Amino acid sequence: MSQQVAQEILAELGSLRLIDPHTHINPLSAASETLADIMGYHYYTELAHSAGLAKSQIEEPGISPKEKVGRLVPWLSTIENTAQYSWLLEMCNVFFDFQDERITEANWESLYDGALAKMRQPDWEQQVLDQSGLDQVYLTNDFDDPLSGFDTNLYVPCLRTDDLVFHLGKSEVRERLQKCTDQTPSNSADLKQAIGKLFDHFKANNARACAISLPPSFAPEPIDAALADTVVGKVFAGQQLSADEQNSLSCFVFWSLAEFCADHALPFDLMIGVNRRVFEAGVFQGQDLYDKRVSLIQYKALLNAFPQVTFPISVLSETSNQELVSYSWIFPNVVTNGHWWYSNIPVFIENDTRARLQAVPQTKQIGYYSDMYKLEFALPKFAMYRRILAKCLATDFVIDRGWTVEKAVSLGKRVLRGNVEAIFGEA
Repeated sequence: MSQQVAQEILAELGSLRLIDPHTHINPLSAASETLADIMGYHYYTELAHSAGLAKSQIEEPGISPKEKVGRLVPWLSTIENTAQYSWLLEMCNVFFDFQDERITEANWESLYDGALAKMRQPDWEQQVLDQSGLDQVYLTNDFDDPLSGFDTNLYVPCLRTDDLVFHLGKSEVRERLQKCTDQTPSNSADLKQAIGKLFDHFKANNARACAISLPPSFAPEPIDAALADTVVGKVFAGQQLSADEQNSLSCFVFWSLAEFCADHALPFDLMIGVNRRVFEAGVFQGQDLYDKRVSLIQYKALLNAFPQVTFPISVLSETSNQELVSYSWIFPNVVTNGHWWYSNIPVFIENDTRARLQAVPQTKQIGYYSDMYKLEFALPKFAMYRRILAKCLATDFVIDRGWTVEKAVSLGKRVLRGNVEAIFGEA
């Protein structure tokens, strides 16, 4: 019974066109050019490396795309059990007409060549958008991105602020800020003025959010003006900051970002809990891990200080998800946002989704984002989420609570798209 209901709900959700509210797409090269752009995605390189493929084989300088794929293929048999492999197979089935059940050393070259022929078609990017049912793709833009050369109504800018908050101690970051704002800050007021110029630029180019990923140790708080002047003056004079001074600078910049989000009516996406370079010998993008010691209590001051700012929050563990559910339950400005990174596995998605649907107001849940680097990944990732969402709606609402299928579908559509439009603004 529940499986039949889930299929009815899934059929309705499957026809819904989508907005992907968080990706790492390069809008000037959105779709893949070879199968290496797909199989070179960090999920496959880090899993192959974990299974035994040497990092030097994956990242050898000058290796051709086809050779890279050829080196990864023998290791696919070790990851056929994973969700990531299922995404790969689904992409190959849908986009490249691949009919085999497995990608092997016997069939990969014909797959590679067939995919290459498809990707060389002049309208390949549009084909992927159409087959994936995507109306908009939100980006992750460096603070000095000129935001030119692409349609900002399709590829929607988002101001990514990690460098501003945590890396102003690097001369190259300061130089980028000075170049794009035509300002050389000497005190906190100057720096805020420069940040304000960034917001004006992004807002003028259809930006819908500000975003940042945050380490487990960070606890933002307002900084005294005199202390802010001191640390800003020192860093822009090229002086080395102590650990405490760097934290004060990070807090000052972060708090300023929240103020500008309030001024510009922009949501502030917080992705909380990532430790960088835990596995120092890992492959590119396969070095970072989450830390369950993080707590949203570290953001108590922020959430209370900015009730007018919406904070879509992503976390990395089930423990953190339970805390996020509670914060979204209580705080009007906290929104559950997607299933980030290591939580983007069916078992975790299902548990987290059920908790959110059962406890958080339906208007405060952004169901999913792909986090993709290439367009082809939206299709299998959203398909995975839709299947899980349909299952949760069928079991917990239609079967257990007597909802009609139509009512359950309405909730699913709100979580999948309606809330994205309501929170970030309609297309």
